[in-house]
Amino acid sequence: MSEIHSFGTDAIPCHAFNASRSKVALSPNNNEVHIYQRDGIKWTLSHNLNQHDLRITSIDWAANSNRIVTCSADRNAYVWSPVDGQWKPTLVLLRINRAATCVRWSPKEDKFAVGSGAKLVSVCYFEEANDWWVSKHIKKPIRSTVTSIDWHPNNVLLACGSTDFKARIFSGFIKEVDKREGESTPWGGKCSTGALVGEFSNGGGGWVHGVSFSPDGNRLAWVSHDSSISVADANRGMAVSTVRTRFLPYLSCVWSAPDLIVAAGHDCCPMLFQYDMSRAELKYVDKVDKTLKKEVDGFSAMRKFKDMDKRGMSVENNISDTQLDSIHQNTISEIRVYSGSKSGADKISTVGVDGLMVVWDLKSLEGSLKGLRIA
Repeated sequence: MSEIHSFGTDAIPCHAFNASRSKVALSPNNNEVHIYQRDGIKWTLSHNLNQHDLRITSIDWAANSNRIVTCSADRNAYVWSPVDGQWKPTLVLLRINRAATCVRWSPKEDKFAVGSGAKLVSVCYFEEANDWWVSKHIKKPIRSTVTSIDWHPNNVLLACGSTDFKARIFSGFIKEVDKREGESTPWGGKCSTGALVGEFSNGGGGWVHGVSFSPDGNRLAWVSHDSSISVADANRGMAVSTVRTRFLPYLSCVWSAPDLIVAAGHDCCPMLFQYDMSRAELKYVDKVDKTLKKEVDGFSAMRKFKDMDKRGMSVENNISDTQLDSIHQNTISEIRVYSGSKSGADKISTVGVDGLMVVWDLKSLEGSLKGLRIA
């Protein structure tokens, strides 16, 4: 069963949960962040964070430190810390001249990365001496807006997707924070700050909207505006497997198991893909949304077609039926793991332009996965 929660008619571009999933932070497509407390099956507004001047573009909630980081089109980022029942903001010195577009905490929560329209990624950390958050920039060879970022499990490597049709992996090593540059990975040895570790494309064209490292960090998945999803495998010589689908473009993706990826976007429905690690092949599995067509204006399907026959209408010219065969009725903006982790997610959550937040139970797809799992 899917849980459907409505937060009004405003689009929701981003959301993030606390560790216990008892609270959610989301933005109603403006300069505010609303924090809701779960009360049974309902969500009650508990705090309104309104320090930003322009539209919020991304939110992330640190599970252990319980801090929230937000970024906005106003070129700023804030770290929000809970103090005496309130949220205290701390400005981050991003040093960018274009909108901030995406933000994510590192796995150890001692730094975070912010992508922007300034063709760079700001890796931010707390400077104890001056009691503020500062940043170091990763620039070359990014040639356009950074749309998405994701951290490697080793807390050092950083993946980003951008509108120059590329997905890249950089070293996010910060000597003031990281004691060492991290263990050697299949992506390569130890690297200096900002070093380019890998650069990938799907062989076609399209902005890269979302990136996600696999649970072990040895594979990188990304989705592009040409309705494709791709995986680069470091264990197989950086081999890239791409599936171009007949659906509308995807905007977000996340690993839900070592060999499964969920992607969603303009088609308003999360879709499941499987990566065959033995063959380095990616394939489409099924739609996560199993919703049947809902009744329109109180009419069942048969009554609707009878009424169309009486009025001399056809399916093609029946413009009154605008309801989609999905729970989300508009573009899905973002996917998050709700229950579990990337190595085994039981549930995922999505938010969309229709103002809905939906929690999906992935166990309902077990039938589709029979015979597909790789032993």
